[in-house]
Amino acid sequence: MRILGINCLNHDAAVSVIEDGDIKFAGHSERYSRKKNDPFLNDGIMDEALSHGQPDVVAYFERPWLKKSRQLYAGQYNEVFQTFNTPKQYLKRWLGDTEIQYVQHHESHASAGYYTSPFDEACIVVIDAIGEWETVTIWYGNDDKLEKRWSQKYPKSLGLFYSAMTQRLDLKPQEDEYILMGMDAWGNRDERIKNQIHNDLVESNINLHKGCRWWDLDFYPDDGSEQWKFDIASNTQWVAEDEIMKIMNKAKEIVPESRNLVFMGGVALNCVANEKIAKEWDDIWIMPNPGDAGSSLGCAARVYGKKINWVHTFLGTDIKGSYPVKRASDLLLKNELIGIASGRAEFGPRALGNRSLIADPRGNDIKDRMNVIKKRQKFRPFAPSVLEEYAHEIFELPVKRASYMQFTAKCKFPDKYPAICHVDGTSRVQTINRKENPGYYDMIKRFYDKTGCPMVLNTSLNIKGQPIVNTKQDGKDFEKHYNVKVLS
Repeated sequence: MRILGINCLNHDAAVSVIEDGDIKFAGHSERYSRKKNDPFLNDGIMDEALSHGQPDVVAYFERPWLKKSRQLYAGQYNEVFQTFNTPKQYLKRWLGDTEIQYVQHHESHASAGYYTSPFDEACIVVIDAIGEWETVTIWYGNDDKLEKRWSQKYPKSLGLFYSAMTQRLDLKPQEDEYILMGMDAWGNRDERIKNQIHNDLVESNINLHKGCRWWDLDFYPDDGSEQWKFDIASNTQWVAEDEIMKIMNKAKEIVPESRNLVFMGGVALNCVANEKIAKEWDDIWIMPNPGDAGSSLGCAARVYGKKINWVHTFLGTDIKGSYPVKRASDLLLKNELIGIASGRAEFGPRALGNRSLIADPRGNDIKDRMNVIKKRQKFRPFAPSVLEEYAHEIFELPVKRASYMQFTAKCKFPDKYPAICHVDGTSRVQTINRKENPGYYDMIKRFYDKTGCPMVLNTSLNIKGQPIVNTKQDGKDFEKHYNVKVLS
């Protein structure tokens, strides 16, 4: 059976293909259109997905009419009465009159996590901005069965709160939340600020769908300074962590059968909170694309109804050819910054070695050089890709492995590796093994053999404001734009 899973008409459209339990393809529409968080599909991604054959079943990641009932409640009348945004009508140009099976939003999230997980049974927690109505759900997964045991509904939403505060700090909601998370370490945590944020914006159950630009503090008003933003970001993160942990404690009560956690939804991208969560469970799985794009795989997995064969996250467009092991490591030895666009693209928002900008993590000037190229704010952190067998020697990881940059961890030697350490001494660690990415592993191993350093600095290969590089031509465009060698 071939199942085509689709997420679109929301944000971050994506398509996945499952055939007899194997994932044949999974990709983001934005990487084909070159439009960040593109909500629409395009011929490029649909052609690639359909190249695997016509689907027997088409699955869609939410129930559109249930969503419209919530939009009616929220006063989003334009959305309610638009007809182009109904999936069947929209998808007709590619799929004709093929029948569509609709899977609820949070059920798609839960399925994406559980059916790709290594667990036979698990507690599943989904936290995001909003599904059709649900903003938090707790599930129990056992063998091939999913049972929803608890839910929280709109307008109460931790995800909407975090996005609203992202907007309040003059960042882009549903896009720049990770920047707010990075700002946390530069701010000062203050009980008064934290309590006011919690009381005004969380405990009040206020509807934050349209943001909270009006919000301010009488005792610490917005003075337009960078430090004010840092402090608000830090306390926002503190509130979010507390609320997430409350949900996790509730999950333990509702699903006492399991000590395995599957965590999904956009909030599962908060790697600072994930470090704390991981310490409270025996084992944890976060599919590397836990947000809405990953639901394209989730709805297909739910229709399949059984565990699917998860090998790695390199499921997108293939830039064919051998991984540039020797060329890349030789350039790193010369202290050059280089791009790599090789193999299949990662399915998820983070570059993991196949669409990456990399450098030697030991130099004191590397951060500044990277920030010039990427046009990034100085306060944002960079991530290390470290050989799995050396990860625990260098970092205080809360998990055995961290293949997808999902957890922060203290670096034991910040003076030795300054480029990958945030201001608080933490790193968003990616562990590398040969099974998941042999080329990237061999490149770092060769660099280690020459230097004694078992890691590289890794950030996404993309021009500012654009999605991550997808094709060889995209890599050439990056090279031309920034005068940085891109190897394929």
